[in-house]
Amino acid sequence: MAAQVIQAPVGLTADSPAHWGGVFAMALCVFALIASEFMPVSLLTPIANDLRISEGLVGQGIAISGAFAVLTSLFISALAGRTNRKALLLGLTALMCLSGAVIGLAQSYTVYIVGRALIGVVVGGFWSMSAATAMRLVPAPQVPRALAIFNGGNALATVLAAPLGSYLGAVIGWRGAFLCLVPTSLVAFGWLWASLPSLPVQPRAARSSHVVFLLGDRRVALGMLAVGVFFAGQFMLFTYLRPFLETVTQVDVSSLSFILLAIGVAGLIGTLFIGKAIQRSLYWTLTVAPLLMAGIALALMGLGASTAAVVALLCAWGLISTATPVGWWTWLARTIPGNAEAGGGLMVAVVQLAIALGSTVGGLLFDGLGYMSTFAASTVLLLAASGLVALMSRAVVVRVP
Repeated sequence: MAAQVIQAPVGLTADSPAHWGGVFAMALCVFALIASEFMPVSLLTPIANDLRISEGLVGQGIAISGAFAVLTSLFISALAGRTNRKALLLGLTALMCLSGAVIGLAQSYTVYIVGRALIGVVVGGFWSMSAATAMRLVPAPQVPRALAIFNGGNALATVLAAPLGSYLGAVIGWRGAFLCLVPTSLVAFGWLWASLPSLPVQPRAARSSHVVFLLGDRRVALGMLAVGVFFAGQFMLFTYLRPFLETVTQVDVSSLSFILLAIGVAGLIGTLFIGKAIQRSLYWTLTVAPLLMAGIALALMGLGASTAAVVALLCAWGLISTATPVGWWTWLARTIPGNAEAGGGLMVAVVQLAIALGSTVGGLLFDGLGYMSTFAASTVLLLAASGLVALMSRAVVVRVP
């Protein structure tokens, strides 16, 4: 197979000043929007009681936000046109603030769903633009670090969203919990306004910003397939950790909360160190990560009755799985630097759909055949993802200017 050559990331040169304030402001935005997206998980019962609906309907709000995230990610680059990207990011932050207010003040299920749809638009827009924005805020060698900081906001929100939402819900009510996101969004808005430079649209992105254009590139198509298989395999297992821990490992509620917190903390640590592995070898990192996760899945099948072993294995799982997306965003920035916005939108859509498919199939297997079948299927997908990355690496030669 003939090797295909890709360019290293374009954007700021090595001696250009970095806008780290903008990077951390983006991380705060990511923290707020991910917390907004998943906070209903810990507030299902009080929301349902107040709005006089079922907990299942409240939970569907998460699916609604995911659906709007997919739609936004696919079309935001084309719809935004020549809008200055700083103005677009500020607009999305303002929309996040509005979403928190709409949900917090909702008196009906319809209004609640409108608020969830708004946060979905923000999630899709922010993640779609993350790689492209990082490339324009810091010099090319620092792009993986900037993406790791973005993902650190995601990891921190994943750790804190559920327990913080539960605590605030008990102290000030579920409406107060969501309204607390409004001042957080306002702080993020002000920080972005002050720290982001002007980000006029790049000419090439304006000409070729449709996902169909990107999928015509074999490198992109193969990479997106690998991304999808990886996330499907990850969430096929992760979605059903709680019933596994309760029925196989047989932990109590307090131990369960500790284990889930430990997974989140391990993931946050992983995002702090993934940059070094990526700088050493991006494709090695993306190949080995799913291999290790597959090994963990197999080990869980054999050691599920041992609490100590399960905790250690799941901490390793969190360390790897939370940090690996930084590698995929770096791959995107290096593979299609001139179309990182549209590529980011495509990746967000692929990831969201893969999570939905993986968790659905995993649930069917879990209910029909038990956890062993779910974990085994996850292992197969993770091994396939590793193989796809290895295949992709042989077809691509990275040229560093």
